[in-house]
Amino acid sequence: MIWLSIALLSLLALTPAALPLWQRARQIRDERSAALALHEAQLIEIDRDLAIGLIAPTEHDIARLEIQRRILTADTAPTQAADAITPGWAWGGLALIPVAAVGLYLTNGVPSLPAQPLGPRLVAQHMQNTRNNAVLDRLRQTLAQLPANDPSLRQGYLLLGQAEAGRAHYAEAAEAWNHALQLGFDPEVAARTAEAMTRASGHVTPEAQALFSKALDAAPKDAPWRNAAQARIAEGEHEQENP
Repeated sequence: MIWLSIALLSLLALTPAALPLWQRARQIRDERSAALALHEAQLIEIDRDLAIGLIAPTEHDIARLEIQRRILTADTAPTQAADAITPGWAWGGLALIPVAAVGLYLTNGVPSLPAQPLGPRLVAQHMQNTRNNAVLDRLRQTLAQLPANDPSLRQGYLLLGQAEAGRAHYAEAAEAWNHALQLGFDPEVAARTAEAMTRASGHVTPEAQALFSKALDAAPKDAPWRNAAQARIAEGEHEQENP
C-alpha cells in the first residue's frame, strides 16, 4: 500500500512541472497542423487560378514549388522547436525525481513498518497531558503549603514556570515566574517572565516592556538574551506609537 501511495504522491508532485511541457508540445503540434492546412489551401487556390486562367503555367509552377518548400519547412521546424523546448532529458529528469526520492527514503525509512494511526496517538497525548496536569497540580499544592522563608520555594516556582512554558502555557509560566521574582529578583528570570507575558497576550504589554527594561538594567553586558530583550522593548514602543 505504501508503494501505491508513493506513486500517487509522485504523480501529484510532478504534475505542475510536466503539464507546461505537455501543453507546449501540444501547442507546437497545433501550430504545425494549422500551417500545413494553410499551405494545402494555397495549393488548391493556385490550381484553381490556373484552371480558370488567372495565372500562367510558369507562374503556377513557381508558386507551387514555393508552397511545397513552405510545407517542408513547416513540417520540420516545429519538430526541431519541440525538441529544443522539451528535450528528452527533461522528461527523463522528471521521471528520475520519484526514483531518487524513494532511494532517499530507503536510506532511513522502513516500508514494512506499520503506520501509526492518529487516533491512538491523540489518546496517548491526552493521557500524557492528564498526567502532566496532575503532577503540576500537586507541585502547586506543595508550593502553596511551603512557608515563605523556605529556600526551596523559589526553586519550585522556577521549575513550575519552566514546565508550563515547555507546554506553551505562557500565562501560567509567567504567573509562576512572577512568584519566583517576588522571592528574589534575577534579570534572566525577569526576561523570561516578560517574554512569557508577551507570548500569552500576543503583543508586548506595558507590564512586559517595563519588566524587560528592569531586566536589562540589572543584567550583565554580555547577557546572551540582551539583544532579544532590546528588540522586544523596541517592538513595544512601536506598538504604543502606532496603536
